[in-house]
Amino acid sequence: MGYYRAINYWVLGGFDGEKSPFQAIDDVAAMGLDGIELTFGDCLKEDITEEECRKIAGYAGEKGVGLKSLASGFYWGCSLGSDDPLEREKALEFTGKYIRAASWIGADRVLVVPGAVDVAWDDTRPVTPYGNVWKNSSESIQRVIATAEEYGVTVCLENVWNKFLLSPMEFRYYLDQFDSDYIGIYLDVGNTLLNGYPEHWIEILKEKVKAVHFKNFKRDDCGGTLHGFGDDLMEGDLDYDKVLAALQSIGYKGPVTAEMIPFSRLPDLVLPDMELAANTAESLKRILK
Repeated sequence: MGYYRAINYWVLGGFDGEKSPFQAIDDVAAMGLDGIELTFGDCLKEDITEEECRKIAGYAGEKGVGLKSLASGFYWGCSLGSDDPLEREKALEFTGKYIRAASWIGADRVLVVPGAVDVAWDDTRPVTPYGNVWKNSSESIQRVIATAEEYGVTVCLENVWNKFLLSPMEFRYYLDQFDSDYIGIYLDVGNTLLNGYPEHWIEILKEKVKAVHFKNFKRDDCGGTLHGFGDDLMEGDLDYDKVLAALQSIGYKGPVTAEMIPFSRLPDLVLPDMELAANTAESLKRILK
C-alpha cells in the first residue's frame, strides 16, 4: 500500500512564516517527499488572496509537490470551545478564511483544534470546564459544516494535549454527532502515546480518520511530559508496524505527514532546522517504503 508522504512547514520554515511557501516547496522537492503541509496564519497569511493561493498551487504542481492539507496553530490562542462568545465568533471567522484558502490552494483537509480545557504552556489562557468545551465546540463545529461542504474541504479535528476528547471512544462519540463526511479526526499518533496506543484509535475511529500526523514520543513511567517528543521519528514508544497495519485494515488512503517539533530541546528549541527536516524526511521515507 502506497502512502502520500509529507512534512509539516514548521520544521523547515519556523513559526513566524518568514520562509516563503515557494522556498518551502523547493526544500520539500529536494527531499524527495510527496508533499508539504503549509500552515495558515503564518506561512500563508490570514488575508491571502485567491490569486496568491493559485500561484502557490501552480508552483507546487510544477515542482511535483502536493498540498493536500493545511495546519494552523491559531486555535491555541482563540478557541472554538471558549466560554467567550466573541472569541468563538473570531475563531469561526478564522475557520471560514482557512477553509476557503485551503480550497484555493488545492488542499482538501485542514487541521483544527476543536477546543481546550486549558493550554498547559500558556497560563494566560483560562481553564474552561470540560462540559462547556464540549457544548461550545460542538455548536461551533456544527456552524462550520456548511462552509466545509461548500468548498469541499474536510475539517480534521486533531487529538492534542488539550485535556479534551482523551480517548478514542470519546472522540468517536463526539464526531458521530455531526452528520457530515466533512468532519473527522486528524490523528496524531504520537499524541496518543501519553495514555494509549494509536492502533487502538485507528481501529475504533475507522473511516473518521481523515489525516495522520507522525511523530514519536517516549513515555516516562505512567505518562510523560512535552520533553517526551524528541527529534528522531525512529526513537520512542511508537510501533510503526502496528500503526501501519491498522491503517491498512481501515483502507486509509489519506496523507501521512511528519510533524517534527522537538519539545525535548526546550528551552533551547529553535525552528526552522533544515538538518532536522532532512533527517525527518529520510526517516519518513524509510517507514513508508
